[in-house]
Order: sequence, then C-alpha cells, then structure tokens
Amino acid sequence: MKKFINAVDNVLAESLDGFAAAHADLVALGAERKFVRRREPNRNKVALVSGGGSGHEPLHAGFVGHGMLDAACPGRVFTSPTPDQIVEAAQAVAGDAGVLFIVKNYAGDRMNFEMAAEIAEGKTATIVTDDDVAVEKSTYSIGRRGVAGTLIVEKIVGAAAEKGADLATCVALGERVNARTRSMGVARTSCTVPAAGTPTFALGEDEMEMGVGIHGEPGRRRVKLAAADAIASEMTTAIAEDLAAPAGSEALLLVNGFGGTPTIELYLMYNAARRMLEQRGLRIVRSLVGSYVTSLDMAGCSLTVSLLDAETTALWDAPVRTAALKW
Repeated sequence: MKKFINAVDNVLAESLDGFAAAHADLVALGAERKFVRRREPNRNKVALVSGGGSGHEPLHAGFVGHGMLDAACPGRVFTSPTPDQIVEAAQAVAGDAGVLFIVKNYAGDRMNFEMAAEIAEGKTATIVTDDDVAVEKSTYSIGRRGVAGTLIVEKIVGAAAEKGADLATCVALGERVNARTRSMGVARTSCTVPAAGTPTFALGEDEMEMGVGIHGEPGRRRVKLAAADAIASEMTTAIAEDLAAPAGSEALLLVNGFGGTPTIELYLMYNAARRMLEQRGLRIVRSLVGSYVTSLDMAGCSLTVSLLDAETTALWDAPVRTAALKW
C-alpha cells in the first residue's frame, strides 16, 4: 500500500485538521472533530446536515458552506457517523426553522441518522437519497444505494433553504429531486482502505465492475474492459430507461470521478454520455464534471442524470460557496 499517511489510526483526524485549516474562511471543526460546520451558521434558515463514511471526499464536508450544507459528520472510512456526532452537529447549526437530515440509503447511515433524529431537540425531517440504478440492493443497503445524486439534492435544497424555504418545502423539494435523479458507476480498479492495506476486491487487467458501489460493493456484473463509448452506452441506457423521461426533457449531467481517474478521461466520458443522452431526446442544459463523490483511490467514474425544471434549474444556478463548489 502506497499512501501519504503517517499512521493508519490518524488518517481521518489529520485530514480533517488539514481541511479545516485550508478552508478556515468557510468552515470550522466541532469538538473532537465530530463534525464540520459553516464558519458562520445562519440560524434563521432550515439547517441542512448530512454525513457518512469518510473516503468519499469532497462529499460531504466539501459541500459545507453558503448555499449547501450547514454541517457534515464524517465517520471513519466507509463507516457511518455515530448518532452523537449527528446530534451535536444539528445542535451547532440549528435554529427555529428546524433541521433537515440528508441521508444516503445505506443501513448504517439510516439507522444512526434515525436515532439522532429521535434524540435531537426541535423540528427535524429526513430525506433519503437512492439514485443508483445498478442494483436494487447490495452490501450495506436495502433498496437502491444513495450515490453521486446526493450532491445534486444537497445543492438544490441548500439553495432553497438559503432563500428561506421552510422545512416542509425543503423536504418536498428534496424528495422530488431525488425521484428525478439516476446514477450508475463503473470501476477499473478497486479502492484500498488504509486500515485494510489491500484492495477491497480483485479485478483482472482486462476487467471492469459494471455498476460498482462507492464502497467497492459489487455491481451488475464483472465484464471485460471496453471502449469508452461502449461503457457510456450501457450506463446511459440503464439511466435513461429507468428515468423514462419524455423527449425534450431538460437535464443536468454529472460525470463523477471515483478518485483515481484523470480529468482528461472524465471529460471524454462526458462527451460520450452527453451525445448518447441527447440521441435519446434529453436536453443537457447543465453540467458538472470532476471528482466529487469518490471511493478513495478507485479508478472509475459514475454518470448521474437529474431532470430539471425552471425552479430546480434556478436553484442549481444559485450562488454557492463551499470548498468543493463555488459559483
């Protein structure tokens, strides 16, 4: 294992210290590094709190700031944050408008966020993201996994909350965005969890995992390495058929790297995916390309399509200032 670390047990703590120092104008660390919060919380709005296992950076801490999350709870690598982390994060940013938890559909995340919601004082609500079309259930999840589409929910709902939308409005909006969002991933290599020191799974030099999860969970099947167009074709077909959007529908296309894929390849995949989606009658009116929901050092990417309307397009375009997204 070749990684920039000092000691396996200190990877997360040292990374969080570095993150907070690098973005001290935007964020601050909670006590004992239990959460990352906005440097200046706005207690006059609905507070958005999310989190999950580390190793997916910049998700979620990288999306803390104006126009997105108010706090994020980092668990250990690929491990859910604990209920006490979530409760303390909510208390640090909540006002009278309440707290909205945004939770990816994994068993540990759902259980711990549900416990936190029961303990937390004040008004709370929860949105569960489940945008992955690859498999109906897999390791860690019951039902579809929540993956890169979570970013889109956080951005659009975060913009609405920043504009003063109440808790019920934010919940309804988040559920609508999630219902109109689909993702699928593919891996060319495994990731290596520092504590394990060896790859999570083995792939031959000429193999890919089609439909892989962001923790390295199995996908639809193991296949031979193919040209980018063939890979994009299978992924866009699965996404488009599941969305079943009317011709002419406007959409956002996110091409997300898993941590070990060069940007030049991500844009190549964007070119292929956009062309194929437009051939299916979708109009790609917004785009995002980069490594935003990663799986440590995994080589691979995911495609996410989210259907837009006038309201959600305007909210996507609304100003945002976080470590990972700024416009």
